[in-house]
Amino acid sequence: MKLLSLLIETLIILGVTIKNIEAERHNKKQKQRNVTIQISVNEIKQFLSHILERRKLVKVMNKRENLLEKKKSQHKLRIKGIQNKDLPKRSQNYLKKQAKKNITDEGDQLFKLGIKILQQSKSQKQKEAYTLFAKAADNGNLKAMEKMADALLFGNFVMQNITAAIQLYESLAKEGSYKAQNALGFLSSYGIGMEYNQAKALIYYTFGSAGGSLMSQMILGYRYLSGINVLQNCEVALYHYKKVADYIADKLEKSEGIPVEKVRLTERPENLSSNSEILDWDIYQYYKYLAERGDVHVQVSLGQLHLIGRKGLDQDYQKALYYFLKAAKAGSANAMAFIGKMYLEGNDAAPQNNATAFKYFSMAANKGNAIGLHGLGLLYFYGKGVPVNYAEALKYFQKAAEKGWPNAQFQLGFMYYSGSGVWKDYKLAFKYFYMASQSGQPLAIYYLAEMYATGTGVLRSCRTAVELYKGVCELGHWAEKFLTAYFAYRDGDIDSSLVQYALLAEMGYEVAQSNSAFILESEKVKIIEKEKMYPMALLLWNRAAIQGNAFARVKIGDYHYYGYGTKKDYQTAATHYSIAAHKYHSAQAMFNLAYMYEHGLGISKDIHLARRLYDMAAQTSPDAHMPVFFALIKLETVHLLRDILFINFTMRWKWIQLDNTLGPYWDLFAIGLIVAVLIYLLRNRYG
Repeated sequence: MKLLSLLIETLIILGVTIKNIEAERHNKKQKQRNVTIQISVNEIKQFLSHILERRKLVKVMNKRENLLEKKKSQHKLRIKGIQNKDLPKRSQNYLKKQAKKNITDEGDQLFKLGIKILQQSKSQKQKEAYTLFAKAADNGNLKAMEKMADALLFGNFVMQNITAAIQLYESLAKEGSYKAQNALGFLSSYGIGMEYNQAKALIYYTFGSAGGSLMSQMILGYRYLSGINVLQNCEVALYHYKKVADYIADKLEKSEGIPVEKVRLTERPENLSSNSEILDWDIYQYYKYLAERGDVHVQVSLGQLHLIGRKGLDQDYQKALYYFLKAAKAGSANAMAFIGKMYLEGNDAAPQNNATAFKYFSMAANKGNAIGLHGLGLLYFYGKGVPVNYAEALKYFQKAAEKGWPNAQFQLGFMYYSGSGVWKDYKLAFKYFYMASQSGQPLAIYYLAEMYATGTGVLRSCRTAVELYKGVCELGHWAEKFLTAYFAYRDGDIDSSLVQYALLAEMGYEVAQSNSAFILESEKVKIIEKEKMYPMALLLWNRAAIQGNAFARVKIGDYHYYGYGTKKDYQTAATHYSIAAHKYHSAQAMFNLAYMYEHGLGISKDIHLARRLYDMAAQTSPDAHMPVFFALIKLETVHLLRDILFINFTMRWKWIQLDNTLGPYWDLFAIGLIVAVLIYLLRNRYG
């Protein structure tokens, strides 16, 4: 029974390879973070066959044992002459107890320990967690088997093997695993390792949703909201999104929300390496240096990053408290308030202590700090360390709300919504919820959704409620995949990155949709057939554009203009460029549309409108100045030549057609000639 455990441990120790780690400047500090354990295909197959055969054997043995025990109990009853009418019930209870015993305590403990390690670390120790999952899976733990299947699918510390993952998912699905149902639906939806089949995907999602998969619920909510392979139905979308949002809101009320870093791969490559969403290691070291030198602002910032685990850093309460205490000694009111927050909620570094929380909140509040005022309001509202006093709570919340603190605005809204210490007033509740939601306060967004969904205090709006619920749902723990997908892309593991982004895209994340499309059109993907890449990328760009992504709207125009993944259609291209130009003020769309008006591609030729659009593009973006300059020179030059030709020599030179004479790309040659003349003139002037 320990064969698989020994095999996995041996492979993990022997198969570790360093895989495209960062750039050269990161080599010293990040060697432990991006380690990928390479397991051969044959070894993975052995792993799968061992688990599947073992489960079959356990089933047969359990069946035989149950039958044998049943016969023994019946035989004893006959001997004693007891007519037991409750025998079927007792037999069922006995079978249930036997089934529970089959899941060994060792497997459960290993799985829980692995989960604990995953929660404590985003990177370095996750390898140990998957070793424990492998051992737990060997002991028949279904949840651990789900984790191993996910590892094979996403390439988490093992070599990505989608075929092996599908085999394991199919086995788990037969056992009733809703996570496996969701995964099979996702793979069917994209045709990754399975036949592309949207109908089958919908069935898998439906079963996953019925089994309790929140991800399936979210996917179905997005499909019914957007009408993807189902009839668009806002009420059904509302039903699915509300279920997930209720779960997320409950987590948020317990301060268990997670930050979500969403890096856009469509940004320029030079910006990706130092993306503001992910803190570069060298910059982190520089911040540490400044903090040690006494920079209070940096101390507070580092404390916040470690408190909630942001920008790629692991959550570390010890470091957070360390930096907050240094800043508090220097007189930082924000640091005092955050120390109070840590003691109010309780953690390893700051055990829960209402008196200490009150002390630090009071110190911050005396300095007029909004976070400190809000903290005192919470203590009086919930009666933590002080008697419940709604009047005092209301006073502190109002002071903090006036200073613009969104959490205090939410608390005021909640008091008026629930009638806690005040008369219920849904109009005031809506006002404060709306104010807090403008700063992104997730619980305020949730309660606004509740009000729109039920028509409480506002006119009922299904669409608005769904959009708000969707925003709350996107704060779920699954959003952590944005971080792992980005690291995989940065380290060159394109297939692993695509699978993770594609799953998030299926759940309705706009950033993931544009990132997936961007990866697909790079043609570096190996898990999807080449002829399917552009059509799938076009589909994802379209979904992102519907959600308001201007860059995606321009991309759709490009695809129709050049015929990528679809037929060339200048008219449709012009329509999308027009939407991006007028609705989102995209300089690129303005430039493209101007070019189409200049040449009459898909729309009526209009030189004056082309000039206007070129000028608008230059005014909208500084980057467009040079392209617009050359485009206008070319336009004016060609227009002047044509005026001369057609006015003075219309009959004599009627046969001259620039496109036929010089070829379809004569305008590029004209631009090149103009540039050459300008360079020549500048050299003569300054030479």
